[in-house]
Amino acid sequence: MQYRVNGVELHVEQNGQGDLSLVFLHYYGGSLRTWGKITDVLKEEYHCIAYDQRGWGDSEKSAASYTIKDLADDAQALIRELGLKRYVIIGHSMGGKAAQLLASRQPDGLEALILVAPSPPTPQDMPQEMRKAMVQFYDNREGAEIALSNIALLPLEQNVREMVLEDMQKSAPMARAAWPEIAMLEDISAEVMHIEVPTLVLAGESDPVDRLETLYSELLPRIPQAELRVISRTGHLSPLEVPDQISAEISNFLAKLEMSGLNRSKDAR
Repeated sequence: MQYRVNGVELHVEQNGQGDLSLVFLHYYGGSLRTWGKITDVLKEEYHCIAYDQRGWGDSEKSAASYTIKDLADDAQALIRELGLKRYVIIGHSMGGKAAQLLASRQPDGLEALILVAPSPPTPQDMPQEMRKAMVQFYDNREGAEIALSNIALLPLEQNVREMVLEDMQKSAPMARAAWPEIAMLEDISAEVMHIEVPTLVLAGESDPVDRLETLYSELLPRIPQAELRVISRTGHLSPLEVPDQISAEISNFLAKLEMSGLNRSKDAR
């Protein structure tokens, strides 16, 4: 279904039901389909909302700006449009950076933040020639295959691999350029210190993109309630490489969150 927010048509899919909604933001090169195996599990207990961010998948590709603020603004506007009362934001990589900025605003109804292989809130150091290469990777299948080989550690099922390659190429040129040239360099480190909700960080042990040491130095010290869980022998595409483990980690975290909320209600009585 299409929702128009901030002047952009976003392609949104909703599954499941429940009082608590989960809002999924995909990585640079992905789409709402990145989360398919995760939402198939979580929809049994939660209302799952995944969408193609501006410039990606089946969302509108005519936007003029793709900053982290734009992505966070879109998520916030969509949450408002859907009338969500209780929700958790779940972001992967680029989507994780946008999720951090949104959570830092302390929006009404936000109960937790889950970051999967997240990009750090600080500018990512990368040679300029590599940034230029990133812009061109998704121009064709050959480049997309190179990009995939650089970020995934574990082999993907053939149908999943084809989906990833298709998603990488199904994007607006400006969206492809904006992440390495603009959004990756944005500094939101001061903002994320205002995140007040419980935060789970799921990091791939062998992630070559957002490395463990980067998360330890640049992200964890800045988010007051951040808890890190390391997914062993996994690369950057953990929602696709090890979906069962990601689903289980999210489920366990949400169960503890719900239990702590129940206990607080009992204490209040």
